[in-house]
Amino acid sequence: MWTPEDAKALAGTYLGQDSDRWQHVRAVASVAHELVAAGAPLDLEMAAWLHDIGYADPLARTGMHALDGARFLELVEAPPIVVGLVAFHTGAEFEADERGLLGKLLEFERPVQPLLDQLILADMLSGPRGERVSVSRRLGDIFARYGPEHPVHRAVSLSGPYLRLASERASAAAGYPI
Repeated sequence: MWTPEDAKALAGTYLGQDSDRWQHVRAVASVAHELVAAGAPLDLEMAAWLHDIGYADPLARTGMHALDGARFLELVEAPPIVVGLVAFHTGAEFEADERGLLGKLLEFERPVQPLLDQLILADMLSGPRGERVSVSRRLGDIFARYGPEHPVHRAVSLSGPYLRLASERASAAAGYPI
């Protein structure tokens, strides 16, 4: 049986605990922990710890961290719901389409939208160095990191309204301020 502590340890092993990415992951997990305390399933907190594991050099295969992370988590027998949350987090379908990887992404089971919305909310409220940010600032940070020619920039240009709406739905459902 997996626990958030297991997920945290695995993420720390692959992402390194001194990096900006680790600070971001910790912040996402902190928001998810608060959502779990308000009634969300524990799978959300595990997925929050693991959502960016696909950025780790030993795991990166396709250039799409959500897909690479989900493939790895499937290999280590993470709970299927956690694998699905990592695969589809934060508009991954848009990026997969931009990269020509949508068929590969759709090999994973898509989680129910309310649970996916909660992970999106946690990710969108956590800046690249772990600071609490607004959804608008988070989207701006992503655009600043990736130029207009990059698939992530193009995907987020398309997914921005979806990410805002998902964040708003999760916030309203949990009574969690954004």
